[in-house]
Amino acid sequence: MAGVVSTASPADRGVRAARAVLGQVVLPGEELLLPEQEGPEGPGGTGERPLRLSTGARSRVRVVCGPGLRRCGDRLLVTKCGRLRHKEPGGGGGGGGGVYWVDSQQKRYVPVKGDHVIGIVTAKSGDIFKVDVGGSEPASLSYLAFEGATKRNRPNVQVGDLIYGQFVVANKDMEPEMVCIDSCGRANGMGVIGQDGLLFKVTLGLIRKLLAPDCEIIQEVGKLYPLEIVFGMNGRIWVKAKTIQQTLILANILEACEHMTSEQRKQIFARLAES
Repeated sequence: MAGVVSTASPADRGVRAARAVLGQVVLPGEELLLPEQEGPEGPGGTGERPLRLSTGARSRVRVVCGPGLRRCGDRLLVTKCGRLRHKEPGGGGGGGGGVYWVDSQQKRYVPVKGDHVIGIVTAKSGDIFKVDVGGSEPASLSYLAFEGATKRNRPNVQVGDLIYGQFVVANKDMEPEMVCIDSCGRANGMGVIGQDGLLFKVTLGLIRKLLAPDCEIIQEVGKLYPLEIVFGMNGRIWVKAKTIQQTLILANILEACEHMTSEQRKQIFARLAES
């Protein structure tokens, strides 16, 4: 008996063009398509094909997969529910290249290599510290991963201390590993955070918003009081002002600004400046 051959089109299989769904909600399991670079139909024609990530002779664009997207052979699959975002490559020109990611409001932080996070030391096992970073398992931190640390000169780290560091190992098959030095062996602001101050947690979306280069919230907060502030990509913020009252005010502002409009923020900052 002859076999049945499927002739379903990409649209029938649930495959959508990436350019057509930018800014729209995508669901896990979807396969993205990009415009054919050398097709005569152009970006809006029928020359769209599944996104090929292999380095072939015809490939002229470089595509970077951000959070929420995963490479599966020569395909690009959506792994999180959210809005699809795209950033053109540095040279401009478009053509389907650049960075693609899914902007989502997830609560659980998933460690990513290179992310700077705030962790809490929960245990000490031999030469390794266990650090809670808000993920599915604690991260490991060696006592030699501090600036100037040696076998004789060990850092003064106690259980309960706050650690600001970055991930050097972070994947689904291995335990995440943190360090408090950069590639040159310098602390560069990383290490044990001071005892004073207030640590609180916000959404991961707000953290990305606050760390944007043109974030108006941080500029306005800096005009209110002198402060020290540390942002962790795992949704934790440590802030310290001159007094406890000022510290609490800053923490409340940062927590509430996520759902405020620009006009509401201006009114709040104007009232605080008058008082």
